[in-house]
Amino acid sequence: MIFQEKENYVFLEVNDENIIESLSAKIKKWVNKNCVVQLSENLNISNEKFFLFLDIAQSKKKNGTSFVIVKNGLDLDLIPEELNVVPTLTEAEDIIEMEAIERDLGF
Repeated sequence: MIFQEKENYVFLEVNDENIIESLSAKIKKWVNKNCVVQLSENLNISNEKFFLFLDIAQSKKKNGTSFVIVKNGLDLDLIPEELNVVPTLTEAEDIIEMEAIERDLGF
C-alpha cells in the first residue's frame, strides 16, 4: 500500500485485496481528512468487497469529509450509490471539491 498526504486529502493506493479489510482502521486515524483510495489496475476486486468501503464512506460523510475510490472498468450498477467511485484521480479530486462546496452551501 502506498500512502501520501496531499494538500486537501490523504491518498492511498491499494494493490492487494487482502489489505481492504484492514483499511478501515487506517483511515479512521484521518478523521478530519478527505480520503482517496486508488485500487490498482491489476487488482480484481469483487463487488462484495466494495461493501466493506460503505462503513468508511458513511463515517467520512458524518464527519464532513469525503471518501472517493478510484478504479477504472467497474460496473457501477453493482456498486452502492453511497460510494463515490470514479475512474481517474482527477475526477476524485473534482468530487472532493464539489462535496466541499455542497457542505459550504448546506446541502
